[in-house]
Amino acid sequence: MTEQQHPTTEDELAAQALRDIADVAAVEIITSSCVHLMSAAAVKVGLGEDEEEAGHKDLSEARKLITALAGLVVAAAPEIGNEHARSLRDGLRSLQLAFAEALPFPDAPGEAPGEKWTGRIS
Repeated sequence: MTEQQHPTTEDELAAQALRDIADVAAVEIITSSCVHLMSAAAVKVGLGEDEEEAGHKDLSEARKLITALAGLVVAAAPEIGNEHARSLRDGLRSLQLAFAEALPFPDAPGEAPGEKWTGRIS
């Protein structure tokens, strides 16, 4: 390491990242992953705050992100506890409803993104 204790080589950076991730609780990694999926899905559904983000609307991509989020939330809920899972489920449900509103024609029951994991959202 340098005098300032900042890693300089790729090996040192990798070792530092490994030490850093080892200190993070699983619940934090899971919730962080969910937040990233939620943010990406929101942009793809067209919920961006400005016109530039609104131009990234892509319902096909949003469907994939919401489905992945639903699978992760349902699978992780027993592991992360109700307090964390509740807010993730609320965010997921909001995205599913926003997706349904953005569609020109509704999905068949059970075919909307994530419904395989969450059941029908209405």
